[in-house]
Amino acid sequence: MLSFAAYPYPKSDSYKEILVSSMVAGLLFYIFLIVFQPFGTENFHHQYKYLLLFPYSLIFGTSFFIADFCIIRFKDWNIGFELLKLIGIIFLASILSYFYNTLVISHVKLSFINFLYMFLYCLALGIPISTIYVLSRYIYLKSIHERTADQVSKQLADYHQPTDHKFDTTLNIAANQTNLQIPENYFICAQSMENYCSVYFIEDHIVKKVLIRISLSDLLNQIQTDKIKRCHRSYILNLNHVKSLKGNAQGYKLFLSEIDFEIPVSRSFISLIIPRLKDLKT
Repeated sequence: MLSFAAYPYPKSDSYKEILVSSMVAGLLFYIFLIVFQPFGTENFHHQYKYLLLFPYSLIFGTSFFIADFCIIRFKDWNIGFELLKLIGIIFLASILSYFYNTLVISHVKLSFINFLYMFLYCLALGIPISTIYVLSRYIYLKSIHERTADQVSKQLADYHQPTDHKFDTTLNIAANQTNLQIPENYFICAQSMENYCSVYFIEDHIVKKVLIRISLSDLLNQIQTDKIKRCHRSYILNLNHVKSLKGNAQGYKLFLSEIDFEIPVSRSFISLIIPRLKDLKT
């Protein structure tokens, strides 16, 4: 169980994704309320019943948005953290729901016992829904990425990198006392390590590695082309050197024949990298 909780989980990496997922979560919660009407909701009779129930969806969606907004900068997210986040969402939603129910619908005195009941209701409702949400999202993303990775890998297997580099663009890298000139197709990748970058390239049919004092962003500004792109907060690569890729719920791992380590693709860069890999053959 503990090993399962430590497994990486894809959290939302953009504010747009957070907003959309929060709206969807709130809408689904509202649909669940009006369809199943749990915990005595079916006994609540009012001319504007469904209108009065709608703020619960806003409460749940807002709680979802706040939680995702607070964790957007966290790294190394996993299933255990995701479950803790969902418990936090349930707790926040129970507080907001309690005040809404007490002050707007029930008009009863505020009390800890009533809040405890509301929290238990939210917990009983939220745990199974949250568990289904975590597992279904994980399985869905894993399936989508694995299928795409297989398709692109098969396409890359038929792709032959150009061997005539006579008219290659020359990449000029200048930082402190270092000046490098590398033909575009001889550049392999660059890896960021705090204030330094390791640059991998081919020279005289040998893969060389040079450590340069420069940020990855500054390096990208000097060498970015149609084939050389950033794919992760720590990596720049030459798409022409990608031989295959694997997909999981987190995203993709790229494999280059010239180096012995895999290069990850952040979820925020998937829409940039994967379509370009698909277009290599053309």
